[in-house]
Amino acid sequence: MSLLPHEQIETSQNPSFSVIWLHGLGASGHDFVPLVPQLKLAPNLGVRFIFPHAPERPVSVNGGYIMPSWYDIYEMDIDRKIDQSQILVSAAQVHEFIEREIERGIASENILLAGFSQGGAVAYQAALSFGKPLAGLLAMSTYFATPELCNQVSQQQGLEILIQHGQYDSVVPESLGRKALQSLEQLGLSAEYRSYPMDHELCVEQVMDISSWMSQRFSASA
Repeated sequence: MSLLPHEQIETSQNPSFSVIWLHGLGASGHDFVPLVPQLKLAPNLGVRFIFPHAPERPVSVNGGYIMPSWYDIYEMDIDRKIDQSQILVSAAQVHEFIEREIERGIASENILLAGFSQGGAVAYQAALSFGKPLAGLLAMSTYFATPELCNQVSQQQGLEILIQHGQYDSVVPESLGRKALQSLEQLGLSAEYRSYPMDHELCVEQVMDISSWMSQRFSASA
């Protein structure tokens, strides 16, 4: 197994839970590492955070400029035309991280996926095409690009999903976050939706909500 380069942070020795967190377009796995202590998760939960780095590739909407990207984006219109083959490859790479965590002794039900912006689109695909139940899916300032390609929805009927979006998001309009909620419902899944008075970013209230949500997910399995 050849994993993508990544950062790893553990909140305690011998973790019982894992979070695989995907960054946005042009960013890196380093971006969300400083967030871990801000979540203030209880030490007894023992969480391993994994922050993969996306490969560098040309991005059409940025004039073909090479940057860290989970997949190519052809048009930044409301339908977000993307390279679906690349998003499937990225989701498969996330699956490799999940399988590695299972090999390290973490049950799939204790593994949570999180993604911001472009990383969130990959997290949707990765979670809903994985053949074992997961702990949860956190989708931040993102959109659901591939509902028609998610072939393991039956395995994720009990998946806890939290969607968070900025009301003034100038990169990924909030309408796409709400459209994702509708797509999930059409697949027979339920999700919690929260919006915040912010742009394409994270805010303090949101981080507190993530902390509470993760703590509830993991405490239920502890």
